[in-house]
Amino acid sequence: MNPNFVIMMANLEPEEALFIQSLIRDLDEPQQQQFLAMYQNKRRDTTLILITTIMGFFGFAGIQRFLTDRIGMGILYFFTGGLCMIGTIVDLVNHKSMTLEYNRQVAAEILASIKLWQNR
Repeated sequence: MNPNFVIMMANLEPEEALFIQSLIRDLDEPQQQQFLAMYQNKRRDTTLILITTIMGFFGFAGIQRFLTDRIGMGILYFFTGGLCMIGTIVDLVNHKSMTLEYNRQVAAEILASIKLWQNR
């Protein structure tokens, strides 16, 4: 097994690592390396989402939504103070699931682009 693959998988949350392993098991090694390089650049870390959510309590509400490509909600949070802090509190509780959902979406998009590229 490729050492870069092992290092990359060690940096992921356990549930995320299982999802990625199941997603790329049918790819050959160069495709897996390409996938992991692309995924590593686009994925979001749960700590980053947690920190940006906490920033919402100090007047910077909605950054976590921008980082997870929910621009409309980010703008809404920004102008409403995190929906009067209620949305920020909900995001604080759900930051791990929000990050996992975003990362799964990114992984699926990357896999689709690799398969599309492969079929050319």
